[in-house]
Amino acid sequence: MIWTILLIVQGILFLFILVSKRSRSEKEPPLDKGVIPWLGHALEFGRDASKFLTRMKVKHGDIFTVRVAGRYVTVLLDPNSYDAVIEDSVSLDFTRYAQVLMDRIFSLRLPHHNPAVEKAMMKQHFEGESLSCLTSTMHCHLQSLLLQAQRPCHNQTDWNTDGLFSFCYSLLFRAGYLTHFEGEQKSNRTDPIAVYAEYRKFDNLLTKMARTMLKPEEKRTAHSVRVRLWDLLAPAGLGEGSGSSTWLRCYRHLLQEEGADEETQRRALLLQLWATQGNVGPAAFWLLGFLLTNPEAMRAVKKEFSKISGQDSAQCPLLDRLQHTPVFDSALEETLRLSAAPFITREVVQAKTLHMADGQEYKLRSGDRVCLFPFISPQMDPEIHQEPQEGSVKKDFFKGGRRLKYYTMPWGAGTNGCVGKRFAISSIRQFVYLVLSHLELELCDPEAQMPEVNSSRYGFGMLQPEGDLAIRYQPRRSH
Repeated sequence: MIWTILLIVQGILFLFILVSKRSRSEKEPPLDKGVIPWLGHALEFGRDASKFLTRMKVKHGDIFTVRVAGRYVTVLLDPNSYDAVIEDSVSLDFTRYAQVLMDRIFSLRLPHHNPAVEKAMMKQHFEGESLSCLTSTMHCHLQSLLLQAQRPCHNQTDWNTDGLFSFCYSLLFRAGYLTHFEGEQKSNRTDPIAVYAEYRKFDNLLTKMARTMLKPEEKRTAHSVRVRLWDLLAPAGLGEGSGSSTWLRCYRHLLQEEGADEETQRRALLLQLWATQGNVGPAAFWLLGFLLTNPEAMRAVKKEFSKISGQDSAQCPLLDRLQHTPVFDSALEETLRLSAAPFITREVVQAKTLHMADGQEYKLRSGDRVCLFPFISPQMDPEIHQEPQEGSVKKDFFKGGRRLKYYTMPWGAGTNGCVGKRFAISSIRQFVYLVLSHLELELCDPEAQMPEVNSSRYGFGMLQPEGDLAIRYQPRRSH
């Protein structure tokens, strides 16, 4: 037994030495392995990716390679050079790391899955007339849920109290769930509140699942929550009649054609639940939070909304009606710039020379990863956005004297950009409009400030707060 343990320890030490031997070759990006063998910068990266990568940018510039849990990740932070990564589908692969995350987070493996075919199918259901249908359905569900939320706890003079994040996430999740997953189940509908309660447990563990950092008790919780959600989502997309979940039936059919069994399909539905519902609620929180803590901005948005309030009806989707709301559109765009923080990640499947916009060339090794982090640059780059934390109203942005193609990237870019972008924006618009038009909404503490960001969420879409913002609300008397 002792000899076995010694052999294992020797093997681990040999592996550490082997991995640690990597050095920077000619024309490769600056290499920063960290001081801990194999682990490298993994802990700091996972704890606060924005802070860590900003520090690396100051130290090394717009491109560098760091060691993270045995992998080498080249981080590119020059938005003028992003196309060299986004448009390369030969040397750089999007699907491999996505498959790793699907397995870690959703316990899902799709060995015969074709993302290009899936995306083409999704576009058919999130554009044109199909988008209008989804938007109208979402509008109806939001109105119904907000009407329920307006009911006071005791009598007509009472205010309802809640946390703003809880309020936004819960309402938008439930409306989105009813729109996407319950279109055919009118008579035997799964309670969306129950789905949301399980989903929030899952969402709270998502980043740890992605980084394989779950504690034993958290592993058990993650497993049980996934099983519960798979059961709750099992009927979705099985109906044959007309309904708002046509895309879900087509998605199920696509999975079946690829050989996915019933269990795999149910797991894939949880992936779609997260993809469709994971960002709009947090985005609405940051937007409403900004308006509540900036009374002048709130007054300007309400004044703009008052001009269209007379047109409010379920037959006139807000996607069309809010075309002339420049104040609100500016607030929404700035909110997304300040709170959307996804990673854009590619696997280097064959050695590549990366041509930077400034003329520099860097070699990328096969087997490494490439990561873009638009939150740092362009979105929070002071050279691009003066006083980036305060917001700005501009249309032309520059870095290094060059006009930027990408000055904000909340929805990704290129072939892997978000298919549901327009629907997500429409949902946020409808929600904020309906809330401000139908509710008296205010902070419990007029002097309260926005909570800090949960730093572990960097890289996973829309940021979430550390804590919440206490609010109270009641029906507007004009309604």
